[in-house]
Amino acid sequence: MKAINYVYCAVFALATSAAFSQESDQVTVTGTVVEKTTNTPLEYASITIESTMDSNNITGDMSDASGKFSIPVTPDTYQIRIEYLGYKTYVIDSKDISTSVNLGTILIEGDAEVLDAIVVQAKRAAVELKLDKRIYNVSDDAMVKGGNASDVLDNIPSVEVDSDGNVSLRGNESVKVLIDGKPSGMAANIGDALKMIPSESLDRVEVITNPSARYEAEGGAGIINIILKKGSNAGINGSVTANVGDPTSYGVNAMVNYREDKFNLYSGLGYAKNKTFGNSLNESQYFDENGNTSSFVDEYSKSTRERESINGNIGLDYNLTDKLTWTNNLNYRKSTGDNPRTLNYNNYDDDRNLLYRNIRQTEEDDFKESVEYNTDFTYKFNESGHQLFVSGSINKNRDIEDSDITTTNQANTVLAQDVTSATENELRHIARIDYVLPFNENSQFEAGYLGNFNELNTKFNINSLNSDGVLEPNDLFKNDLQYKERVHAFYTQFGDKVNKFSYMLGLRWEATEIDVNQMTTMDFNNKKYNNFFPSAFLNYEFTDGENVTVSYSRRVRRPRGRMLNPVSNYSSSINFFMGNPNLDPSFTNALDFGYMKRWNQLTLNTSLYYNHTTDATQFVRRVDGVNEEGIPVTISSPINLATEYRYGLELNLNYNPFRWWRMNANANLFQVSTRGDYTYVDFEGNSITQNFDNDAFTWMGRINSRVTLPAKIDWQTNFMYRGAQKTAQGKVLGNASVNMSLSKEVLKDKATIALNVQDLFNSRKRMSETQLAQAFSYSEMQWRERTVNLAFTYRFNQTKADVQKEQRKQQPSEDMEEIM
Repeated sequence: MKAINYVYCAVFALATSAAFSQESDQVTVTGTVVEKTTNTPLEYASITIESTMDSNNITGDMSDASGKFSIPVTPDTYQIRIEYLGYKTYVIDSKDISTSVNLGTILIEGDAEVLDAIVVQAKRAAVELKLDKRIYNVSDDAMVKGGNASDVLDNIPSVEVDSDGNVSLRGNESVKVLIDGKPSGMAANIGDALKMIPSESLDRVEVITNPSARYEAEGGAGIINIILKKGSNAGINGSVTANVGDPTSYGVNAMVNYREDKFNLYSGLGYAKNKTFGNSLNESQYFDENGNTSSFVDEYSKSTRERESINGNIGLDYNLTDKLTWTNNLNYRKSTGDNPRTLNYNNYDDDRNLLYRNIRQTEEDDFKESVEYNTDFTYKFNESGHQLFVSGSINKNRDIEDSDITTTNQANTVLAQDVTSATENELRHIARIDYVLPFNENSQFEAGYLGNFNELNTKFNINSLNSDGVLEPNDLFKNDLQYKERVHAFYTQFGDKVNKFSYMLGLRWEATEIDVNQMTTMDFNNKKYNNFFPSAFLNYEFTDGENVTVSYSRRVRRPRGRMLNPVSNYSSSINFFMGNPNLDPSFTNALDFGYMKRWNQLTLNTSLYYNHTTDATQFVRRVDGVNEEGIPVTISSPINLATEYRYGLELNLNYNPFRWWRMNANANLFQVSTRGDYTYVDFEGNSITQNFDNDAFTWMGRINSRVTLPAKIDWQTNFMYRGAQKTAQGKVLGNASVNMSLSKEVLKDKATIALNVQDLFNSRKRMSETQLAQAFSYSEMQWRERTVNLAFTYRFNQTKADVQKEQRKQQPSEDMEEIM
């Protein structure tokens, strides 16, 4: 243990010395530290350079995410030591350094005695910044223990998840979410799929803001790829995580892995039961045709969400030959929920005198089930990256929501009763072929095919209480929507590197056929699209740690799920959402200028981006009739609103001032300009045209701090802020929130205890104002109030160091895009 403390102190002293050294006659010592057995670059290896002539002349630093280091020294004769906890020290004696020198690749090997004697502290960086993507290693993130995949994404910089589970990137909801590189179950409502995956199952999250032709063209804002854990340690090993929280929640998640020479068998099983509380308000002021106030209606709601879920998977990697590997994976997820909600209506006259108060009580039960099977074949022609990948998958998903809605007055007299039933069934098939042919270590050719075939059927029915006190079908809200999507895609791309300049050019072609059939009204709509999606990436490398890039890609956003469904909920009788089955895809041209610079303890990644979108989707609100009580009904719907221009600046910083303190920060400043008019016919038959020209600037930022406290307690704090943003019909107000966690390794590094608090100050709400000709409203939505979770993870037949070593081995090597 004294040795560990010595290393900590030495690293701190040496890093400080290096940071403030300002010698005019300095030369540079560079090199790369690599693990000998796996050829994996080692981050945070300690490099000590000490003069053999002057004991006061000592400096050093740590290797970066690529295992590289660059240390300025004065000409002298030095002893150079490379140390990495759990590995043998590599020593270069009496090295005469008079000019800048590159030590090349330094191979270090594990020390079994050291591993048995000490606790290894090496960790993957929490954030790895590449020019084409950002990788967030979340497997050890104590902040989200006991949560789900939605909570993990909501803690990722530039990513937001709203109360309906919609995911946005850089403030743009046109984002494609993949799981292990594939569209996952319940793709029509990815928010529901994310809530069914426990956070403990995630290994890392890749954020790709400007994807190449290799990726699906879906997602104008880019792609978020969630990589699930997949054990690969030799022998039998695994982990178990149990958690308990407030409000009442508890769960357990277990993963086990068995690996031999020819195969790797892995499995996971999780159970969770949790309860969360939410609230909302909507205060509306209505106007007559002369613009005078006619009435006020205030809505206040309290909701409880109780969910019980199981999540299981089993997979097998089998080496059929030395070159051919067959992978199979089966996932099953199921959840049931009880979501009671109480909504109070306070109705006032034009002078805000209370007229009456009604109460709308909703009892909702939901059932979600997802089954997914994947099979992959990988044939490696050689070890230089020449390979063929063939895969197929099938997803079957079911979602059922039943509600009993009763409206009463203050005297508890039943005024209305509705029984709703919503069912959603989805079947998706995917076939994929990828071929990679490297010509040399710097150039590479790729080509492939993707077939994506999806069928979605959504039914919604309401039985309402008639004047005779009998429930009868309400045809006004009855709906049966069938959605079929067939996409055939081919792509090819080529990349090369010449000295410090590299490029990659790609072209993707997608043939899409979509059927949107409303069976209730017998309205059939077939749409076909054949589109090219080019991409281009140019990069210039000034030094090993400084790059600049320019990239372009064309993207598409196809409407699906609730965006198309005319009726998707009936939670309020005066404010509800309606989909639009006539929506068309939106096409985006994305241009990105990137710059990345690494210093000793700081990495900066900036991006100046511009998106031009045609047929952009905009959510609009309109007053469309009155309910049975004569209160105006406000409907929110998506429409294709002409053109959108989006441009902004994104800053990402990784700063490690000390070994015990790591920080990463993200800021996104952007402006959205929309141009277009919206015309509709109101409930009185009047044609109304509204101009939606709008220019709105806003920004959002996050700071994540990780500090190692005394007793080796890790303290993590995540501060998030989103600025106010003007919309064509009002504005969204700014909001700040804080998440916090504490964690500690126990039982000789075989277990972890983690305590986290989501929304520490209970401040995270979506607040907005809407101004229409007929009404003004102010609303707040807090989907989940503050939660506290305590989690305990135990690893058997492996220490945390073993897990992290395997994670580094599994981390993908730099492909052509990452070199870019």
